[in-house]
Amino acid sequence: SNFVALGLHALQHRGQEAGGIVSYHPDHGFNSARRFGYVRDNFTKADVMDTLPGALAIGHVRYSTAGSKGATAIRDVQPFFGEFSMGGCAIAHNGNLTNAAALRRELIEHGSIFQSSSDSECIIHLMARSFQKTLSERIKDALRRVEGAFSVVAMTRTKLIGVRDPLGVRPLVLGRVGDTGWALSSETCGLDIIGAEFVREIEPGEMVVIEGNKVESTRPFTPAKSRFCIFENVYFSRPDSIIGGRSVYETRRQIGVELAREAPVDADLVCPVPDSGTPAAIGFSQESGIPYAMGIIRNQYMGRTFIEPTDHIRNMGVRLKLNVNRALIKGKRVILVDDSVVRGTTSRKIKDMILEAGAAEV
Repeated sequence: SNFVALGLHALQHRGQEAGGIVSYHPDHGFNSARRFGYVRDNFTKADVMDTLPGALAIGHVRYSTAGSKGATAIRDVQPFFGEFSMGGCAIAHNGNLTNAAALRRELIEHGSIFQSSSDSECIIHLMARSFQKTLSERIKDALRRVEGAFSVVAMTRTKLIGVRDPLGVRPLVLGRVGDTGWALSSETCGLDIIGAEFVREIEPGEMVVIEGNKVESTRPFTPAKSRFCIFENVYFSRPDSIIGGRSVYETRRQIGVELAREAPVDADLVCPVPDSGTPAAIGFSQESGIPYAMGIIRNQYMGRTFIEPTDHIRNMGVRLKLNVNRALIKGKRVILVDDSVVRGTTSRKIKDMILEAGAAEV
């Protein structure tokens, strides 16, 4: 669980509302801890970590996509756990199930009692209804019925399991810890923090079952053309992670280079919208020859405004998070480079902030 807590700390950018860890110890069985807020505020304390013994654990940080937005209940925090005839199984899911509402209705009509509003809980109920003899086979059974994006890590009393949907929408990687340990993570930065060696990406449609020192790979789904989410490369992933054999930082920098070629403009400074826009701004500056400058300073203690659930917090968030470097941009023509425009509301506010601070043009 200590390794998992470190891994979750490195993956905190993927979700900041809440986090959870489930561990297994032969003498104590399965134990779980679920908390609101940051990993550092919850899973660094002895009174929490001492309740999670064992050599096997999985964890998850929550960013609500489906389920109750803006009012996450503790029951929505993963990993989810189920007790089956052949033992317990914990499961954590990254992605969005597009047929979750229909599955949920069907499962409730057939007697399933849901504990959360999360689409991910459908997987546990589908496992419970499967007639397969092993938990690994039940996971396959359940995931064949769901549609959409799923990168899943699961654990039984003896196994660690990783699965990616046939489209490979969300990432999942395999790492080696020392000579005898294994780790699964959404990104390679989760492996780096625990000193694990990156082995390979779990491929779209692949399921790996790790038991002891053995890793078994199967392909339980109908093959499909990979549809990896571009937003991982643009925004979600940490710049020091490796995706598809290439650093996310280099991909973002190259996007900035391409932007300078496709949309050249005369100006005095190239400024990033920090932090995710920084590599693209560096690329734009390098290609255009216009000096790079930190025209906006970011408060390091504020979370991502896109991940905060309510519009009210998002609107406050821009000024809580970013401040204009007035002395630098006064009278200057500024090229602002950001990585993505989700709603456009933030871009407008940042442009206004820079003009109010005395920039000649944005």
